[in-house]
Amino acid sequence: MPKSESNNQSGAPPALVVAVKRMLRPLVGLLLDHNLTYTWLAGILKSIFVEVAEREFRLPGKDQTDSRITLLTGVHRKDVRRLRREPAQDETPPASIYLGAQLVALWISDDRFLDRAGDPSPLPRRRHDDRGPSFEDLVTSVSKDIRPRAVLDEWLRLEAVEIDDQDRVCLKVEAFVPSKGFDELAYYFGRNLHDHMAAARHNVQGGEPPFLERSVYYDNLSPDSVKALAALSETEGMKALKSLNRRARQLQNRDRKSPHASHRMNFGVYFFDIDERQDDPETDTDSETKDT
Repeated sequence: MPKSESNNQSGAPPALVVAVKRMLRPLVGLLLDHNLTYTWLAGILKSIFVEVAEREFRLPGKDQTDSRITLLTGVHRKDVRRLRREPAQDETPPASIYLGAQLVALWISDDRFLDRAGDPSPLPRRRHDDRGPSFEDLVTSVSKDIRPRAVLDEWLRLEAVEIDDQDRVCLKVEAFVPSKGFDELAYYFGRNLHDHMAAARHNVQGGEPPFLERSVYYDNLSPDSVKALAALSETEGMKALKSLNRRARQLQNRDRKSPHASHRMNFGVYFFDIDERQDDPETDTDSETKDT
Protein backbone atom coordinates (compact mmCIF):
# COMPACT_ATOMS: atom_id res chain seq x y z
CA MET A 1 0.00 0.00 0.00
CA PRO A 2 1.41 3.45 -0.89
CA LYS A 3 2.62 5.42 2.12
CA SER A 4 0.22 8.33 1.58
CA GLU A 5 -2.80 6.02 1.42
CA SER A 6 -1.85 4.11 4.56
CA ASN A 7 -1.32 7.38 6.46
CA ASN A 8 -4.65 8.79 5.32
CA GLN A 9 -6.61 5.76 6.49
CA SER A 10 -4.53 4.50 9.43
CA GLY A 11 -6.84 3.71 12.31
CA ALA A 12 -9.93 5.05 10.56
CA PRO A 13 -12.96 2.74 10.36
CA PRO A 14 -13.38 1.92 6.64
CA ALA A 15 -17.11 2.70 6.76
CA LEU A 16 -16.35 6.17 8.15
CA VAL A 17 -13.77 6.81 5.41
CA VAL A 18 -16.35 5.99 2.74
CA ALA A 19 -18.98 8.16 4.45
CA VAL A 20 -16.67 11.16 4.82
CA LYS A 21 -15.53 10.97 1.21
CA ARG A 22 -19.12 10.84 0.00
CA MET A 23 -20.16 13.69 2.30
CA LEU A 24 -17.32 15.92 1.09
CA ARG A 25 -17.93 15.57 -2.66
CA PRO A 26 -20.77 18.13 -2.89
CA LEU A 27 -18.80 20.53 -0.67
CA VAL A 28 -15.70 20.28 -2.84
CA GLY A 29 -17.88 20.79 -5.91
CA LEU A 30 -19.32 23.98 -4.37
CA LEU A 31 -15.84 25.26 -3.54
CA LEU A 32 -14.60 24.63 -7.08
CA ASP A 33 -17.69 26.44 -8.39
CA HIS A 34 -16.32 29.51 -6.58
CA ASN A 35 -12.65 28.95 -7.49
CA LEU A 36 -11.72 27.97 -3.94
CA THR A 37 -8.85 25.50 -3.84
CA TYR A 38 -7.61 22.67 -1.64
CA THR A 39 -5.07 25.07 -0.10
CA TRP A 40 -7.86 27.39 1.03
CA LEU A 41 -9.90 24.53 2.50
CA ALA A 42 -6.82 23.08 4.23
CA GLY A 43 -6.34 26.39 6.04
CA ILE A 44 -9.98 26.42 7.15
CA LEU A 45 -9.77 22.79 8.32
CA LYS A 46 -6.64 23.52 10.35
CA SER A 47 -8.41 26.26 12.29
CA ILE A 48 -11.53 24.09 12.80
CA PHE A 49 -9.49 21.16 14.13
CA VAL A 50 -7.88 23.48 16.68
CA GLU A 51 -11.20 25.09 17.62
CA VAL A 52 -13.03 21.77 18.16
CA ALA A 53 -10.14 20.18 20.05
CA GLU A 54 -9.96 23.18 22.37
CA ARG A 55 -13.68 23.32 23.01
CA GLU A 56 -14.75 19.67 23.11
CA PHE A 57 -11.73 17.62 24.17
CA ARG A 58 -10.56 19.20 27.41
CA LEU A 59 -9.40 17.03 30.28
CA PRO A 60 -11.43 17.52 33.48
CA GLY A 61 -9.79 20.00 35.83
CA LYS A 62 -6.94 20.85 33.44
CA ASP A 63 -6.23 23.72 31.07
CA GLN A 64 -6.09 22.80 27.41
CA THR A 65 -2.51 23.20 26.17
CA ASP A 66 -1.00 23.79 22.75
CA SER A 67 0.86 20.49 23.04
CA ARG A 68 -2.29 18.50 23.76
CA ILE A 69 -4.11 20.10 20.82
CA THR A 70 -1.18 19.22 18.57
CA LEU A 71 -1.31 15.64 19.83
CA LEU A 72 -5.07 15.42 19.17
CA THR A 73 -5.17 17.11 15.77
CA GLY A 74 -1.78 16.69 14.11
CA VAL A 75 -1.64 20.48 13.60
CA HIS A 76 1.87 21.85 14.22
CA ARG A 77 2.32 23.44 17.64
CA LYS A 78 3.40 26.73 16.08
CA ASP A 79 0.16 26.89 14.10
CA VAL A 80 -1.88 25.88 17.15
CA ARG A 81 -0.35 28.73 19.15
CA ARG A 82 -1.09 31.23 16.38
CA LEU A 83 -4.66 30.05 15.76
CA ARG A 84 -5.59 30.03 19.46
CA ARG A 85 -4.55 33.66 19.72
CA GLU A 86 -6.43 34.89 16.67
CA PRO A 87 -9.74 36.68 17.40
CA ALA A 88 -12.81 34.51 16.79
CA GLN A 89 -14.66 35.22 13.56
CA ASP A 90 -18.11 36.71 14.01
CA GLU A 91 -20.67 34.10 12.88
CA THR A 92 -23.74 36.09 13.90
CA PRO A 93 -26.34 35.93 11.10
CA PRO A 94 -27.02 39.20 9.28
CA ALA A 95 -29.82 41.20 10.89
CA SER A 96 -31.89 40.92 7.69
CA ILE A 97 -31.89 37.10 7.94
CA TYR A 98 -32.87 37.07 11.60
CA LEU A 99 -35.69 39.56 11.02
CA GLY A 100 -36.86 37.76 7.88
CA ALA A 101 -37.09 34.42 9.67
CA GLN A 102 -39.12 35.99 12.49
CA LEU A 103 -41.51 37.64 10.05
CA VAL A 104 -42.12 34.50 8.01
CA ALA A 105 -42.61 32.43 11.17
CA LEU A 106 -45.24 34.92 12.32
CA TRP A 107 -46.92 35.12 8.91
CA ILE A 108 -47.41 31.35 8.65
CA SER A 109 -48.45 30.74 12.27
CA ASP A 110 -50.39 33.73 13.63
CA ASP A 111 -54.15 33.61 13.02
CA ARG A 112 -54.17 37.35 12.25
CA PHE A 113 -52.19 36.73 9.08
CA LEU A 114 -53.80 33.44 7.95
CA ASP A 115 -56.78 32.81 5.71
CA ARG A 116 -59.61 30.39 6.54
CA ALA A 117 -57.63 27.47 5.11
CA GLY A 118 -54.72 28.26 7.43
CA ASP A 119 -52.47 29.57 4.65
CA PRO A 120 -50.60 32.90 4.72
CA SER A 121 -53.00 35.64 3.59
CA PRO A 122 -52.06 38.20 0.96
CA LEU A 123 -51.52 41.41 2.92
CA PRO A 124 -52.23 45.01 1.85
CA ARG A 125 -49.02 47.01 1.87
CA ARG A 126 -50.35 49.56 4.36
CA ARG A 127 -52.84 49.55 7.18
CA HIS A 128 -56.50 50.08 6.19
CA ASP A 129 -59.21 49.77 8.83
CA ASP A 130 -61.55 47.93 6.47
CA ARG A 131 -59.01 45.51 4.95
CA GLY A 132 -57.65 43.65 7.96
CA PRO A 133 -53.99 43.28 8.93
CA SER A 134 -51.38 44.67 6.55
CA PHE A 135 -47.75 43.97 5.68
CA GLU A 136 -46.97 47.08 7.70
CA ASP A 137 -48.68 45.48 10.73
CA LEU A 138 -46.67 42.30 10.22
CA VAL A 139 -43.34 44.12 10.25
CA THR A 140 -44.13 46.47 13.15
CA SER A 141 -45.37 43.57 15.27
CA VAL A 142 -41.80 42.18 15.17
CA SER A 143 -39.73 45.37 15.00
CA LYS A 144 -40.59 49.05 15.09
CA ASP A 145 -37.01 50.00 14.16
CA ILE A 146 -37.19 48.78 10.55
CA ARG A 147 -39.27 50.50 7.90
CA PRO A 148 -41.78 48.08 6.30
CA ARG A 149 -40.93 49.53 2.88
CA ALA A 150 -37.26 48.58 3.32
CA VAL A 151 -38.25 45.00 4.24
CA LEU A 152 -40.61 44.79 1.25
CA ASP A 153 -37.98 46.04 -1.19
CA GLU A 154 -35.46 43.48 0.11
CA TRP A 155 -37.97 40.63 -0.07
CA LEU A 156 -38.92 41.56 -3.61
CA ARG A 157 -35.21 41.46 -4.53
CA LEU A 158 -34.90 38.02 -2.97
CA GLU A 159 -38.14 36.87 -4.66
CA ALA A 160 -39.57 35.84 -1.29
CA VAL A 161 -42.77 37.81 -1.99
CA GLU A 162 -44.66 39.19 -4.97
CA ILE A 163 -47.26 41.90 -5.48
CA ASP A 164 -50.63 40.73 -6.87
CA ASP A 165 -53.09 42.64 -9.05
CA GLN A 166 -54.79 44.04 -5.94
CA ASP A 167 -51.51 45.57 -4.72
CA ARG A 168 -51.22 42.99 -1.92
CA VAL A 169 -48.00 41.39 -0.69
CA CYS A 170 -48.06 37.61 -1.21
CA LEU A 171 -45.61 35.20 0.43
CA LYS A 172 -43.93 33.02 -2.20
CA VAL A 173 -42.02 30.74 0.13
CA GLU A 174 -43.27 29.35 3.42
CA ALA A 175 -39.88 29.21 5.04
CA PHE A 176 -37.39 32.02 4.70
CA VAL A 177 -34.96 30.43 2.27
CA PRO A 178 -35.08 32.86 -0.65
CA SER A 179 -34.38 31.83 -4.23
CA LYS A 180 -31.91 34.69 -4.66
CA GLY A 181 -29.34 36.41 -2.48
CA PHE A 182 -26.05 34.54 -2.11
CA ASP A 183 -25.37 35.68 1.46
CA GLU A 184 -28.79 34.50 2.60
CA LEU A 185 -28.53 31.16 0.82
CA ALA A 186 -25.00 30.60 2.16
CA TYR A 187 -26.14 31.31 5.71
CA TYR A 188 -28.88 28.66 5.58
CA PHE A 189 -26.53 26.26 3.80
CA GLY A 190 -24.10 26.47 6.72
CA ARG A 191 -26.65 26.44 9.52
CA ASN A 192 -28.83 23.61 8.26
CA LEU A 193 -26.01 21.30 7.21
CA HIS A 194 -24.20 21.97 10.49
CA ASP A 195 -27.25 20.93 12.50
CA HIS A 196 -27.95 17.90 10.30
CA MET A 197 -24.37 16.69 10.62
CA ALA A 198 -24.32 17.37 14.37
CA ALA A 199 -27.43 15.23 14.78
CA ALA A 200 -25.90 12.46 12.65
CA ARG A 201 -22.63 12.61 14.62
CA HIS A 202 -24.59 12.24 17.87
CA ASN A 203 -26.39 9.18 16.50
CA VAL A 204 -23.32 7.51 14.98
CA GLN A 205 -21.56 7.87 18.33
CA GLY A 206 -24.48 6.12 20.06
CA GLY A 207 -25.84 9.23 21.74
CA GLU A 208 -28.96 8.78 23.87
CA PRO A 209 -31.62 9.59 23.13
CA PRO A 210 -30.93 9.60 19.38
CA PHE A 211 -31.99 12.58 17.30
CA LEU A 212 -34.61 12.24 14.57
CA GLU A 213 -32.53 11.71 11.40
CA ARG A 214 -34.26 9.55 8.81
CA SER A 215 -34.71 9.41 5.07
CA VAL A 216 -36.69 7.53 2.43
CA TYR A 217 -34.52 6.22 -0.42
CA TYR A 218 -35.62 4.54 -3.67
CA ASP A 219 -33.88 4.01 -6.99
CA ASN A 220 -34.96 2.58 -10.38
CA LEU A 221 -37.48 5.41 -10.83
CA SER A 222 -38.50 7.24 -13.99
CA PRO A 223 -38.28 11.08 -14.26
CA ASP A 224 -42.11 11.29 -14.08
CA SER A 225 -42.18 9.24 -10.89
CA VAL A 226 -39.49 11.40 -9.30
CA LYS A 227 -41.45 14.51 -10.27
CA ALA A 228 -44.57 13.12 -8.57
CA LEU A 229 -42.61 12.22 -5.44
CA ALA A 230 -41.01 15.67 -5.37
CA ALA A 231 -44.45 17.30 -5.42
CA LEU A 232 -45.67 14.99 -2.64
CA SER A 233 -42.58 15.71 -0.53
CA GLU A 234 -43.17 19.46 -0.94
CA THR A 235 -46.78 19.18 0.21
CA GLU A 236 -46.20 16.82 3.12
CA GLY A 237 -42.96 18.49 4.17
CA MET A 238 -44.60 21.92 4.35
CA LYS A 239 -47.42 20.48 6.46
CA ALA A 240 -44.89 19.22 8.99
CA LEU A 241 -42.91 22.47 8.98
CA LYS A 242 -46.01 24.64 9.44
CA SER A 243 -47.34 22.46 12.25
CA LEU A 244 -44.03 22.49 14.10
CA ASN A 245 -43.58 26.21 13.52
CA ARG A 246 -46.97 27.01 15.06
CA ARG A 247 -46.29 24.88 18.16
CA ALA A 248 -42.72 26.16 18.55
CA ARG A 249 -43.93 29.76 18.47
CA GLN A 250 -46.49 29.02 21.20
CA LEU A 251 -43.84 27.39 23.39
CA GLN A 252 -41.33 30.18 22.75
CA ASN A 253 -43.85 32.78 23.88
CA ARG A 254 -44.49 30.70 27.02
CA ASP A 255 -40.78 30.15 27.74
CA ARG A 256 -39.49 33.62 26.92
CA LYS A 257 -39.04 34.74 30.56
CA SER A 258 -37.89 31.38 31.89
CA PRO A 259 -34.30 31.21 33.22
CA HIS A 260 -34.00 27.82 31.50
CA ALA A 261 -34.86 29.12 28.00
CA SER A 262 -31.33 28.69 26.62
CA HIS A 263 -31.89 25.89 24.07
CA ARG A 264 -32.42 26.09 20.33
CA MET A 265 -33.81 23.52 17.91
CA ASN A 266 -33.85 22.99 14.17
CA PHE A 267 -36.12 20.73 12.14
CA GLY A 268 -35.89 20.42 8.39
CA VAL A 269 -36.84 18.39 5.35
CA TYR A 270 -35.08 17.98 2.03
CA PHE A 271 -35.57 16.25 -1.30
CA PHE A 272 -32.88 15.27 -3.80
CA ASP A 273 -32.78 13.29 -7.02
CA ILE A 274 -30.16 12.55 -9.64
CA ASP A 275 -29.74 10.37 -12.71
CA GLU A 276 -27.42 7.66 -11.34
CA ARG A 277 -25.73 7.39 -14.71
CA GLN A 278 -24.31 10.87 -13.95
CA ASP A 279 -23.67 10.25 -10.24
CA ASP A 280 -20.43 9.18 -8.58
CA PRO A 281 -19.45 5.49 -8.73
CA GLU A 282 -20.45 4.89 -5.10
CA THR A 283 -24.18 4.42 -5.63
CA ASP A 284 -26.61 2.55 -3.42
CA THR A 285 -28.52 -0.26 -5.13
CA ASP A 286 -31.12 -1.23 -2.55
CA SER A 287 -34.60 0.31 -2.48
CA GLU A 288 -35.60 0.85 1.11
CA THR A 289 -36.49 3.20 3.91
CA LYS A 290 -33.34 4.00 5.88
CA ASP A 291 -33.09 4.97 9.54
CA THR A 292 -29.79 6.31 10.85
